[in-house]
Amino acid sequence: MPRVDYYNDPNAPEANSIVVAVSAFIQDDEGRILMIRRTDNDLYSIPGGQLELGETLAEAAVREVREETGIECEITGVIGLYSDPKHVIAYDDGEVRQEFSICFRAVPKSGGIRTSDESKEVAWTRLYGDPLIRPCLQD
Repeated sequence: MPRVDYYNDPNAPEANSIVVAVSAFIQDDEGRILMIRRTDNDLYSIPGGQLELGETLAEAAVREVREETGIECEITGVIGLYSDPKHVIAYDDGEVRQEFSICFRAVPKSGGIRTSDESKEVAWTRLYGDPLIRPCLQD
């Protein structure tokens, strides 16, 4: 389902739901970071998604990584908690969500990278210099 992310945009639609989301920052032995290119907005991100009923936050992060990348991972810590009412995500079905997001640190355990219906590209990448960070993550 296509989506549009709005950051500090006065023309953004008003949120009509709040969702618990998870993501995983996964670094391999060579220092590379697992990244995906999302199918819903064509942007690059770390793997992640929505918490489902009956699972813990860590289980959700592991599941999302597996679904989006083919990689099995192990959670090793929490990077941070993020919530910004000025960042909303609008979907074409009319949902406009504000997310409460938990970002985990993880290490790869097994599996090979592959795309999915949520990821059109999956790659181990190196960060060079100071990466640009979305405004909501700079605080």
